[in-house]
Amino acid sequence: MYDAIYIEKAGKPTVTFIFEHFRNDAMSAASSKGMPVVRVVPETIVSESTVVADIEKAITAVFDHTVAALTKPLTNEEESPKPKEPESYPRIIFKGSLEDVNRFFYQRGWTDGLPLIPPTEAAVAEMCAGTDLPPDHIVAELEPRRGKATVEKIAVNAVMSGCLPTYMPLLIAGVECLADNPISGMMAASTGSFSPFWLINGPMARDINARCTYGATSPGDIANATIGRALGLLTKNMRGIRKQIEDMGVLGNPGKYSWVAAENEEFSPFEPQHVERGLKKEDSAITLTFPQSFQQMMPFGTDAKGILATVIGNIMPARMGQFILLLTPTHARTLADAGWTKAALKKYIVKNSIVPEGYFEKLGLDGSKAFDRGTGSGPGGTLDIFRPDPRDPDPVQVFVYGGFGSWMGFAQGGPLPVTRKAVLPKDWAKLVAKYRNIVPNYLRY
Repeated sequence: MYDAIYIEKAGKPTVTFIFEHFRNDAMSAASSKGMPVVRVVPETIVSESTVVADIEKAITAVFDHTVAALTKPLTNEEESPKPKEPESYPRIIFKGSLEDVNRFFYQRGWTDGLPLIPPTEAAVAEMCAGTDLPPDHIVAELEPRRGKATVEKIAVNAVMSGCLPTYMPLLIAGVECLADNPISGMMAASTGSFSPFWLINGPMARDINARCTYGATSPGDIANATIGRALGLLTKNMRGIRKQIEDMGVLGNPGKYSWVAAENEEFSPFEPQHVERGLKKEDSAITLTFPQSFQQMMPFGTDAKGILATVIGNIMPARMGQFILLLTPTHARTLADAGWTKAALKKYIVKNSIVPEGYFEKLGLDGSKAFDRGTGSGPGGTLDIFRPDPRDPDPVQVFVYGGFGSWMGFAQGGPLPVTRKAVLPKDWAKLVAKYRNIVPNYLRY
């Protein structure tokens, strides 16, 4: 839709084919660019289809509609399109019981389907104590709906998610990550179900009890659970990416609820992610990536050779975008003791990850047409998995988190990571002291 509107603004009439189930998404995109009545023709074939007969049949069926859309005179509304005025709400939008509040918010599409904490004036004011920025400060304007994420609006979504005020510096930095990644809106609205994966670094992780060890991305820790959830609600409520309107993920992704870990810096032999990306070790930061899939497995062997063979032997041959190697401190130490650095690991993975010769032919496909990105070939006529592409100059990342053990993980898909530093308020130590002891205390059997 963005391409069509660009052409229309250049004075050329367009009509855009859209899959019939994507009309809401298309018109939302057009509205965000100031042309809510651009002409579209719904058709019955999905955009990724490669079956020529089906494509020709679907397009032939709408050919007359296409000609009509290109030649029919513009209506008054189309000549002077007026964007829909945003709804305005009073500051106190609802009063009622906890059940009433949750039902009210859910029916308006403002939640993620889970119960929420009502964002009362007092709760939002306390959340804003996590930053020295004023409540009306605009942290970022977020695509695609260009919602203005003020400190107070971030705090509202943080309260709804169950966050503590000590998370605000990371939430503000997370919003900056969303704004700084030029295609993060596409990742959230894609038919592919890319999930935001947030990695926390620096001393702040310990201050807020963000989990970095056993079960780092499993449920059970308020920081890991609610930071990701709050940024997910901001994606819906401020960015305007709603399920089956803008978010057209075909399968969906459970990681969209919350996928957050702190890097296990204490037991990692490598430089932390935020230091690798230009910050100081004493800084605190959050990094955003958008994997589409996650896999964990036992290595072929627990020595360096076995670990690397597992990586190379299990990278998906038809992959695209980022590949993230998730190492436990155990495997990271094994590799480091064998002389491997992060940079050397990345280079090795890129160089040795190839599609075996005859791979696609054995699947009954034409291998010469299996890739449509970049150029180049591997040794012996095999195809490189990581194709040369200026958009992915650093296609492999290495994160170290989790407990001590032999499992390892792969996450893949999405654009380059974005890292932003968290700015702490001047009374940070006092705020941490107030909330530090909110931790689970399990009954011992």
